[in-house]
Amino acid sequence: MSHGIQLRAVPYDHPDAVRLDGQVQLEYQARYGGEGDATSLDPAMFVPPQGLYLLAYDEAGAPVASGGWRTQDKNDEGYADGDAELKRMYVIPAARGLGLARRILAELEADARAAGRTRMVLETGDQQPEAIALYLSSGYAPSEKFGYYRDYDSSRCMAKPLTHP
Repeated sequence: MSHGIQLRAVPYDHPDAVRLDGQVQLEYQARYGGEGDATSLDPAMFVPPQGLYLLAYDEAGAPVASGGWRTQDKNDEGYADGDAELKRMYVIPAARGLGLARRILAELEADARAAGRTRMVLETGDQQPEAIALYLSSGYAPSEKFGYYRDYDSSRCMAKPLTHP
């Protein structure tokens, strides 16, 4: 599993978060072409209790994975009151297969639940089969489309109720 890995809450604009965000954008470009994810994100969206941004650090102190959630409520992009939206889930290639995404996902779900959110939602794409498999195996189900990419054929939206365990 992910021995020696530490999860730390950091601001979305922390230098390590910015570096990993650059890497995930390159991955999006490679998988989908274009310029990466154009969803507008502000660091204030991830400030507790309205959200949280986590980085996973290896034993050497290098950032190897990221993920965050932000508050969403009913709006014209298809969100519902009580939603928490996953953003920037990413694991560097050298750290894949260690269970880091699943660990970050569980922490983000627990934090969103503690903040009173009732549903976790996410948008991924059809060129990310490993992400789709992770979410399906973690209790997410396909949902009505929402967000910036809701009108794209390649968009895959999923949701999971945040009931207390």
